Amino acid sequence: MKKIVYSLLTIIGVLTIIVVCLEAFSSYTVSESIHEQAPVKTYQEITINASPQKVYQIMSEINHWAEWHGDVTEPTLTGSFTKGSSFDWKSGGLTIHSTLHTVVPNQKIGWSGKALGAFAIHNWSFIEHNGQTIVKVDESMEGWLVYLMRTKFQHGLEESLQIWLKNLKSKAEQ
Repeated sequence: MKKIVYSLLTIIGVLTIIVVCLEAFSSYTVSESIHEQAPVKTYQEITINASPQKVYQIMSEINHWAEWHGDVTEPTLTGSFTKGSSFDWKSGGLTIHSTLHTVVPNQKIGWSGKALGAFAIHNWSFIEHNGQTIVKVDESMEGWLVYLMRTKFQHGLEESLQIWLKNLKSKAEQ
């Protein structure tokens, strides 16, 4: 029994060292465009019966995301909603630290975010068309955990963004 416990503790210790090293030596390039070479990416869009100004306002109120989008918890913006500001939030069981890289009022919002084993770039566009808003979102994800679980992350990302867009539509059309 002692041998089994010792073996398990050794395995846990080695895995912990591997994860710490992977995190320590991971570097990600922040950009205003998604990374086309990333193992996980998606492009989604939806048409919302509301103005770009209203849709932008809802998305720019980060501290209120959890009120209308149940996949997000504890969103907290540090400072004002401007390029370079950071926010923390939880989604899909991950705690994410994000930084705004694009803020164009009523037109575009973009951020990059890092979580354990993952790095993502999100870009949102709000395009007025015939009195409605076409919301386009594209996202890329990479990192050691994303590479290991590419299929799970791809499916999860697509599903998550579809839900986010439906929730945004519902909130904006109220």
